[in-house]
Amino acid sequence: MGYAMSTAVVIGGTAGLGRVIAQRRADQGDDVIVAGRDASRAEAVAKQIGDRATGLAVDLSKPHGIEEALAGVGAVDHLVITAIHQNPNTLANFDIDDAVTALTTKLVGYAEAVRVLRDRFTPAASVVLFGGLAKERPYPGSTVVTTFNGGLTGLVRTLAVEIAPHRVNAVHPALIGDSPKWQGIDLSMQVERTPLGRLVTMDEVAEAVDFLLRNGGMNAHDLYVDGGVLVR
Repeated sequence: MGYAMSTAVVIGGTAGLGRVIAQRRADQGDDVIVAGRDASRAEAVAKQIGDRATGLAVDLSKPHGIEEALAGVGAVDHLVITAIHQNPNTLANFDIDDAVTALTTKLVGYAEAVRVLRDRFTPAASVVLFGGLAKERPYPGSTVVTTFNGGLTGLVRTLAVEIAPHRVNAVHPALIGDSPKWQGIDLSMQVERTPLGRLVTMDEVAEAVDFLLRNGGMNAHDLYVDGGVLVR
């Protein structure tokens, strides 16, 4: 099935799942703006993706600079934000600076990026923000991650009102089996907890993003892509 050409902005698109989503959008015919903290990396990844991609430096942990960083972006059909600052952080060994950076990136940075680009949204534009299953399944070291992913639900619901009639949804993936982040790590325990008998893949999560971007009835929704983990 072909798609009409559109413009997608993927903030956090220089690595991992964001990189897969950016490539997928370009392969489907979108012009893609690949944004990450480092300008040279963003430009290099854009070159790898192809002629439809452009690299851009945007640091969501420094929200006062987001408006200037996005000043050159034109009309936007799709906005996907996967950017994250994620380090283990527990109350027993609490790193305040790291926690502030993580929460600023995920909540303030996400909100500011949507605010800045809102006036450039085309009539059918939509937004997908990334959380994670730690929202529902805390684990040792997830104090901050669980908190900001829980906060993302509130952010999505209020943004759905504030940017109406444009749509905004969140994707909350479980651990992704083919992510480079987990290569060489024993994930058998996580597989046993998944009714599918395997972990979800990056392509499956990217397909869920496509669904949320294009299905006009999906709004203010938390979509869990977890292979059934939450039923156990």
